[in-house]
Amino acid sequence: MRKIFTLIFCLFAFSINAMEKETTFKKELFDKAQADNKIVIVSSWIKYCSSCASQMKVLNKAKKEGKLSDIEFTNIEYFVFDVTNKEIADLFNIQYQTTLLIFKGNKEVYRSIGETTEDLIYEAIKASI
Repeated sequence: MRKIFTLIFCLFAFSINAMEKETTFKKELFDKAQADNKIVIVSSWIKYCSSCASQMKVLNKAKKEGKLSDIEFTNIEYFVFDVTNKEIADLFNIQYQTTLLIFKGNKEVYRSIGETTEDLIYEAIKASI
Protein backbone atom coordinates (compact mmCIF):
# COMPACT_ATOMS: atom_id res chain seq x y z
CA MET A 1 0.00 0.00 0.00
CA ARG A 2 2.86 2.36 0.84
CA LYS A 3 4.36 1.81 -2.63
CA ILE A 4 1.05 2.75 -4.24
CA PHE A 5 0.87 6.02 -2.27
CA THR A 6 4.47 6.79 -3.18
CA LEU A 7 3.75 6.16 -6.84
CA ILE A 8 0.62 8.35 -6.76
CA PHE A 9 2.55 11.11 -5.00
CA CYS A 10 5.34 11.00 -7.60
CA LEU A 11 2.92 11.08 -10.50
CA PHE A 12 1.05 13.99 -8.96
CA ALA A 13 4.28 15.90 -8.30
CA PHE A 14 5.48 15.41 -11.88
CA SER A 15 2.13 16.39 -13.33
CA ILE A 16 2.21 19.69 -11.44
CA ASN A 17 5.69 20.52 -12.73
CA ALA A 18 5.01 19.28 -16.24
CA MET A 19 3.08 22.36 -17.32
CA GLU A 20 1.91 22.44 -20.88
CA LYS A 21 5.11 23.69 -22.48
CA GLU A 22 5.37 24.55 -26.11
CA THR A 23 8.10 26.23 -28.11
CA THR A 24 6.78 29.59 -29.28
CA PHE A 25 10.12 30.96 -30.53
CA LYS A 26 10.36 31.63 -34.23
CA LYS A 27 13.36 33.55 -35.57
CA GLU A 28 11.28 35.67 -37.95
CA LEU A 29 8.91 36.73 -35.12
CA PHE A 30 11.87 37.49 -32.86
CA ASP A 31 13.50 39.62 -35.59
CA LYS A 32 10.21 41.46 -36.25
CA ALA A 33 9.71 42.20 -32.55
CA GLN A 34 13.22 43.63 -32.37
CA ALA A 35 12.66 45.68 -35.54
CA ASP A 36 9.44 47.01 -33.97
CA ASN A 37 11.52 48.11 -30.95
CA LYS A 38 9.66 45.84 -28.54
CA ILE A 39 11.05 44.41 -25.35
CA VAL A 40 11.67 40.73 -26.12
CA ILE A 41 11.73 38.07 -23.43
CA VAL A 42 13.12 34.62 -24.22
CA SER A 43 12.89 31.78 -21.73
CA SER A 44 14.20 28.22 -22.02
CA TRP A 45 12.62 25.13 -20.47
CA ILE A 46 12.88 21.37 -20.45
CA LYS A 47 10.25 18.75 -19.71
CA TYR A 48 9.62 18.00 -16.01
CA CYS A 49 11.71 20.94 -14.79
CA SER A 50 10.09 22.48 -11.72
CA SER A 51 12.06 25.73 -11.88
CA CYS A 52 11.10 26.07 -15.57
CA ALA A 53 7.43 25.67 -14.64
CA SER A 54 7.79 28.28 -11.89
CA GLN A 55 9.47 30.77 -14.22
CA MET A 56 6.84 30.18 -16.91
CA LYS A 57 4.08 30.83 -14.35
CA VAL A 58 5.59 34.22 -13.53
CA LEU A 59 6.04 35.12 -17.21
CA ASN A 60 2.50 33.98 -18.07
CA LYS A 61 1.17 36.13 -15.23
CA ALA A 62 3.12 39.17 -16.48
CA LYS A 63 1.85 38.55 -19.99
CA LYS A 64 -1.76 38.07 -18.86
CA GLU A 65 -1.87 41.05 -16.49
CA GLY A 66 -0.03 43.33 -18.89
CA LYS A 67 1.22 45.59 -16.11
CA LEU A 68 2.98 45.89 -12.79
CA SER A 69 1.32 48.54 -10.64
CA ASP A 70 1.60 51.64 -12.85
CA ILE A 71 4.03 50.21 -15.43
CA GLU A 72 2.57 48.70 -18.60
CA PHE A 73 4.00 45.44 -19.90
CA THR A 74 2.23 45.82 -23.25
CA ASN A 75 5.16 46.47 -25.62
CA ILE A 76 6.62 43.07 -24.84
CA GLU A 77 6.93 39.87 -26.86
CA TYR A 78 7.36 36.60 -24.97
CA PHE A 79 9.07 33.57 -26.49
CA VAL A 80 9.81 30.20 -24.89
CA PHE A 81 11.65 27.20 -26.23
CA ASP A 82 12.79 23.72 -25.25
CA VAL A 83 16.48 24.01 -24.41
CA THR A 84 17.11 20.71 -26.20
CA ASN A 85 16.45 22.61 -29.46
CA LYS A 86 20.15 23.07 -30.24
CA GLU A 87 19.59 25.59 -33.04
CA ILE A 88 17.78 28.07 -30.78
CA ALA A 89 20.00 27.37 -27.77
CA ASP A 90 23.12 28.05 -29.87
CA LEU A 91 21.61 31.25 -31.28
CA PHE A 92 21.47 32.70 -27.76
CA ASN A 93 24.40 30.77 -26.27
CA ILE A 94 22.06 29.09 -23.76
CA GLN A 95 23.27 25.93 -22.10
CA TYR A 96 20.78 25.52 -19.25
CA GLN A 97 17.05 25.32 -18.79
CA THR A 98 15.31 28.16 -16.93
CA THR A 99 17.52 30.72 -18.67
CA LEU A 100 15.78 34.06 -19.02
CA LEU A 101 16.90 36.69 -21.53
CA ILE A 102 15.52 40.17 -22.04
CA PHE A 103 16.32 42.21 -25.13
CA LYS A 104 15.70 45.90 -25.74
CA GLY A 105 15.99 46.59 -29.41
CA ASN A 106 18.84 44.45 -30.67
CA LYS A 107 20.72 44.43 -27.36
CA GLU A 108 20.55 41.81 -24.62
CA VAL A 109 19.98 43.75 -21.39
CA TYR A 110 19.34 40.91 -18.92
CA ARG A 111 20.30 37.27 -18.47
CA SER A 112 19.64 34.93 -15.57
CA ILE A 113 19.74 31.21 -14.97
CA GLY A 114 17.21 29.62 -12.64
CA GLU A 115 15.44 32.81 -11.60
CA THR A 116 11.87 32.03 -10.52
CA THR A 117 11.12 34.84 -8.06
CA GLU A 118 8.25 36.98 -9.30
CA ASP A 119 9.59 40.20 -7.75
CA LEU A 120 13.03 39.79 -9.31
CA ILE A 121 11.68 38.86 -12.74
CA TYR A 122 9.25 41.79 -12.67
CA GLU A 123 12.07 44.12 -11.62
CA ALA A 124 14.18 42.91 -14.55
CA ILE A 125 11.29 43.55 -16.93
CA LYS A 126 10.68 47.00 -15.41
CA ALA A 127 14.36 47.90 -15.72
CA SER A 128 14.23 46.98 -19.41
CA ILE A 129 11.34 49.27 -20.26
